[in-house]
Amino acid sequence: MEHAVSTPETPEEPRSADDGTPAEGAQVSEAEAELAAQRLERERIERRKAERQGPVEAGAKLSGTAAELLAAVRAVESGEKPPATVFEETRPAPRRPAPEPVRRAPVVPDGPAAPAEGTVGAVREVLTRGGAPGALAAPAAAALGEAAADLLREDPWQLLRVPGVRPEQADGFARALLGGEAGPGDERRGRALTVWLLEQAAPAGHTVLEMAALTEALGRQGVPEPEDAVRDAIAEGDVLVFQDAIGEAGPGDEDAEDAEQPVRVLVGLERCALAEESLADGLARLINSAPKQDGAAEEWEKAAATAEGSAGDLIRAAARHGLVLHTGGEAALAEPAALLAAAHGMGLRAWAATHSPVGRQRFASRVDGPGVATVAGLLSGAEGPGRDPEGALALDVLVVLDAPQLDVETAALLTESLPDGARLVLSGDPAVLWSVGPGRVFADLAAARACPQIASRRPDPGPLGELVSGIGVGELLQVEAPDKEVVIVPVRDAGEAVHRTVQLVADSVPRAIGVPAEETQVITPGHGGAVGTRVLNAALKERLNPGPGRFGGFDPGDRVAYSPAPGRTLPGRVTGADSEGLRLDCAGGTVVVPRDRVEQSVRHGWALTAHQAVGCRWPAAVVVLPGDAVPALSRPWIYTAFSRADRHLSVVHGVDQALSRAVSEVPAKPRTTRLPVLLAPQLPAAEE
Repeated sequence: MEHAVSTPETPEEPRSADDGTPAEGAQVSEAEAELAAQRLERERIERRKAERQGPVEAGAKLSGTAAELLAAVRAVESGEKPPATVFEETRPAPRRPAPEPVRRAPVVPDGPAAPAEGTVGAVREVLTRGGAPGALAAPAAAALGEAAADLLREDPWQLLRVPGVRPEQADGFARALLGGEAGPGDERRGRALTVWLLEQAAPAGHTVLEMAALTEALGRQGVPEPEDAVRDAIAEGDVLVFQDAIGEAGPGDEDAEDAEQPVRVLVGLERCALAEESLADGLARLINSAPKQDGAAEEWEKAAATAEGSAGDLIRAAARHGLVLHTGGEAALAEPAALLAAAHGMGLRAWAATHSPVGRQRFASRVDGPGVATVAGLLSGAEGPGRDPEGALALDVLVVLDAPQLDVETAALLTESLPDGARLVLSGDPAVLWSVGPGRVFADLAAARACPQIASRRPDPGPLGELVSGIGVGELLQVEAPDKEVVIVPVRDAGEAVHRTVQLVADSVPRAIGVPAEETQVITPGHGGAVGTRVLNAALKERLNPGPGRFGGFDPGDRVAYSPAPGRTLPGRVTGADSEGLRLDCAGGTVVVPRDRVEQSVRHGWALTAHQAVGCRWPAAVVVLPGDAVPALSRPWIYTAFSRADRHLSVVHGVDQALSRAVSEVPAKPRTTRLPVLLAPQLPAAEE
């Protein structure tokens, strides 16, 4: 091993734009069941919103573009209307009786149903005439419905609704179908691009975009009148517009009512807006409703008094409040474990939910008995206590670990699923990368000061803990690593980086640290490039598990990253293949991936990106920072990648001083969300 380290002064890593993060679910049917559960929950949410006839909340005395956009929305008297942003006042409801929980078995959804052959054939004919690949026929039919062929003839830019299609491809298709009629200023093109840009923004974390940012992006796509394009999309019901007040008039300001209040104009997709509104509604219900008084106050206090340090603070906060935030690193997991033990001791139905099955296994080792599920398994009914006859989760206390990984849609499903009087504790490390999906739920709640926040006083131990803690506050500390807990391996170019990475995993770490190759995880910035996951996985397979790749490029024993749904990744290992598909062992559960889904949902997994590794930890990690990673470096990426190691961290370093600059100067990339604005009117503090 080289340069047993005291100071990782140069390693660097770019922030990755992955297609996945560690995921839940140990079976294919579970992932599909989760989708079905989400659809059912969204239907519940939509029914609730339909009962509210309120208009979109807007700023007063609007003028200019904001007034025009608001007028456009109010002019739409038919079709989809923006959801109300004013919530009904919540009142504490009497606790419903707790009958025997009804366990909902995972049900394979029948939707979205495969498009009919006739529909696919008609779409293929239109695509062929427009010079588009026939392979897009099935996904286009699934995205656009039975009338897909007619819709594409009338509006070729609707092809942008098919995942993976880019504007230049849709433009070429439109020119082939429409000839000279297809131009950059076509209103159909502007509307489609408006939706497409918002769809691209969602995986980057935005639930909405500011009007100025959206019109600027449309301008870069060659739309001559961007504001008109957005206005058309609003009028057609494709997107929603919001005007959120900026600041508030001070107390005693006699002219406050007459003053023109500044607003920011925001545009978003209906699904994101609906989820964020529903989430705010559910969180306000928890915050404003007194938790069920199950377990005498003296029992809670006795449990808090016997707990160590900040674990006692967490137990006291959970006893008195329906929503609590808890922050801390790996060592701090002892505190949610203490809370669960206290709740179980009082006979309460208490469960924890983790981001990934790997996290579930790790946390389960800290608690006695059952009570740990994954978020996806909990929502689908494949794991957890099941649901009561009214559809609520049959529990009294829910602790969600890895809470920064919650996007607004998943968080909305969780809060909507909680029974009245339940306690929700959101626990996680605020310094890690945020969710791959839209929103920054954990950070927004922390910034809003909407509920009690308990910060753990348990630091992660040893040189690794000291190193990672420093990164979290923007400092790259010099640490002493007498037992080679941290090692820096400098490299000059991409070829050397690949060579040294394979050497570390296959030889140096097992020999010097005692961690076998199968327990060492490589983490690199992205999938492409000379030192991306594709190149590293090919090199590691050749060294660790060579084979012909008889099963779609895979052999028994290959480490893989399985993505059962967009934005989620589950580490596993190939155990075999048969007529049903590729067989995987993922966190102790068997997964069968159908042959036709292997190519798009399974990758080799010796090397992952940091987003894919969130929620998991390994005895050893090798973080690869190639020289071309500098533009993507950020403090959260570095923190996440470095903190995946329990015992040993090797940094394959090729970027000079960029690492220290990123740690001190490059925070998390901002996300545009509305959760704080939606929560503010519903919090007790807003009335003071």
